[in-house]
Amino acid sequence: MDVREMRNEVLGVRVVKALESRNMEAYYVKTKEEALKKALELIPEGSSVSWGGTMSAQEIGLTKALHEGKYTVYDRETKETREEKEEIAHQALNCDFYLGSTNAITEDGVMINVDGNANRVAAFAYGPKNVLLIVGMNKVVKTEEDAMSRARNEAAPINAQRFGIDTPCVQNGTCFNCRKPECICCQILITRYSRVAKRTKVILVDENLGF
Repeated sequence: MDVREMRNEVLGVRVVKALESRNMEAYYVKTKEEALKKALELIPEGSSVSWGGTMSAQEIGLTKALHEGKYTVYDRETKETREEKEEIAHQALNCDFYLGSTNAITEDGVMINVDGNANRVAAFAYGPKNVLLIVGMNKVVKTEEDAMSRARNEAAPINAQRFGIDTPCVQNGTCFNCRKPECICCQILITRYSRVAKRTKVILVDENLGF
């Protein structure tokens, strides 16, 4: 184990304990392969599953595995029209498992997420029976202020560039608190506690995942 792995492991274990103190279920794993195995252990066959635009779940191979497995998958990317995609987004709010990541997480277990259409943060907050988040250690920061900064000044511009939209953060690389119709951070969700015990499940991975 090298020194970076040592640092991430002791920090990851501390974040897991912080999440558990917030009524969530949490795990720390070292590799994408371990993350995929743990995620599939948590999702029973036959479950209905959906997700928003989560790169982290794709990067560990989870979305592919669910499409190939014995699950009912609601995937808006399989649809062509806006109306069909909207219907999938609404069906996702009543599924057994909603997959995602987080834009940033503090060392004491608070998560910050920004969203444009708000389907993702809506599902994180209420609706699906379980929310399963795949989180790379690259998203762990010290404070809630740091988390907000990461979400708006790092994750949001990169995602806006990925979607090819026209916002000031796309042109300049950081948030300008814009009011453009294409704004990717219309809604900001702070998750500090899970009222329903273990509804929110987090797999921390010692990898750079997502943005």
